[in-house]
Amino acid sequence: MSATTNKRVDVDGIEVFYREAGPADAPVLLLLHGFPSSSHMFRDLIPKLADKYRVVAPDLPGFGQSAMPARESFGYTFDRLAEVIGRFTEVLGLARFAVYVFDYGSPVGLRLATRFPERVTAIVSQNGNAYIEGLSEGWGPMQKYWRDPSDENRAGVRPFLAPETTKWQYTHGVADASAVSPDGYSLDNFYLAREGADEVQLDLMFDYASNIELYPKFHEYFRKHQPPLLAVWGRNDPFFLPAGAEAFKRDIGNADVRFFDTGHFALETHADEIAAAMREFLAKVL
Repeated sequence: MSATTNKRVDVDGIEVFYREAGPADAPVLLLLHGFPSSSHMFRDLIPKLADKYRVVAPDLPGFGQSAMPARESFGYTFDRLAEVIGRFTEVLGLARFAVYVFDYGSPVGLRLATRFPERVTAIVSQNGNAYIEGLSEGWGPMQKYWRDPSDENRAGVRPFLAPETTKWQYTHGVADASAVSPDGYSLDNFYLAREGADEVQLDLMFDYASNIELYPKFHEYFRKHQPPLLAVWGRNDPFFLPAGAEAFKRDIGNADVRFFDTGHFALETHADEIAAAMREFLAKVL
């Protein structure tokens, strides 16, 4: 089994931390985490794939062990995150890769796919939404913030950063909460508690509206390029509904959609099942 290594690389002046495992000459899997997590969320998945694939999992800027540049010098938007991760793949020489997208990682990864369709060999979407029907009513406070970014509405989304909310994201919809290790949400809360991290996250929450504006462009990419796509979805996700996973079939004729009886952070309880689905899928399409 290939050991996971922990590395850092300079990407145009921004230090990006990443985990890597697998043969250097194997097909590449790029794993993109979501909010409020980091590449730590892939700790169980990486070893299950690294015998056949070169697995690379970066922390987005402002998350995990990657640099968190000052807001005055680095605009925290999803376009900017995608720009850094795109350059990250170039710095590492990842000319072609399959991408695993989760939560925030979805609009980052799909931006890369629409800009460089020739580089993306396949997509695995784990609760990585790209359709309006996938958004639950839980997005209400965020939508109010998008319409009017007043101080009051910015304060209205701040509860999403609370430690108890992070834990709830991990455990909601899970049949047995004791199956969820506290390490994941405790580490996320540690990073969220850093000075300035809250304002960074509130900036990104406001810019999330830009992702929804890009949905038609993502759908056009799906229809035109028909990328091999596997959706592995925690069906009890309080934010991204199963309808969002089913919608992939509308634009990608051969989309493979599978549901698991768990919540948003599906890897916490179903890493074995998701890894098996990925190995089956990737063996056919890569």
